[in-house]
Amino acid sequence: MASIPTKTLANGIKMPYLGLGVYKMTDREEALQAMVKALESGYRAIDTAALYGNEKEVGEAIRASNVPREEVFVTTKVWNTDQGYDQTLRAFETSLEKLGLEYIDLYLTHWPVEGKFLDTYRAIERLYEEKLIRVTGVSNHHQHHLEKIFVKANVKPMVDQIELHPYLSQKPLVNFCSDNDIAVTAWGPLGRGKILNDEIISKIAHHYNKTFAQIILRWHYQNDVITIPKSVTPSRIIENMNIFDFELSEEDMKTIDSLNRDYRTGQNPDNFQFDF
Repeated sequence: MASIPTKTLANGIKMPYLGLGVYKMTDREEALQAMVKALESGYRAIDTAALYGNEKEVGEAIRASNVPREEVFVTTKVWNTDQGYDQTLRAFETSLEKLGLEYIDLYLTHWPVEGKFLDTYRAIERLYEEKLIRVTGVSNHHQHHLEKIFVKANVKPMVDQIELHPYLSQKPLVNFCSDNDIAVTAWGPLGRGKILNDEIISKIAHHYNKTFAQIILRWHYQNDVITIPKSVTPSRIIENMNIFDFELSEEDMKTIDSLNRDYRTGQNPDNFQFDF
């Protein structure tokens, strides 16, 4: 059984460097099989959200596996239409009920809704104080969003989940988070398939006799970034986990760093709009 390293967060809680992302896992049986397979293979973190519509399956998968609840790091998020102080507290209760859990490890603001994200985070702080969550966090927050939270927060966000991959390295934001003891989680760590034909990364993969995805996930890990790659394919789930038995050279790290082109596959947190 493989063992995935963990990152110690600001409050001492340990979060696995690699977790299973479950975005767009909408087929119930397929989702359950993927999650159970991941847990049985050594994964100890699952990242979901109210928006994904599969919180219930996450809870079922944990109970169906042979892994004790306290060993699984569960993340979920409050969706934009449920933001605000009271609304977030209600949304959390709904997520908790769907998951069938007594607590959630990490609860995130999904996007920084203007006029609401400060109150949303205030609600997350309350959930933390009441020990209903173990870690506070946000998602898709730029530096200026975080700085606004700092002014009013008693407890800083401990995690910021952002789009991050070789074509969008977001170094200034990553450095800011590091300076403020905020762990960075990369969503879309493989560029959502947009960079899978990059010749430079392909050459590096050939050199190490590793897959394209393994090279990118290892690059994230060596940059101290947590990743949550999504896959429903058992072989890929295992492949993504096998990144801790080799190390990229400093030269190769710099080469991948240089691929940044500020290319987003998703929306910009300063200008986002969802019609669902």
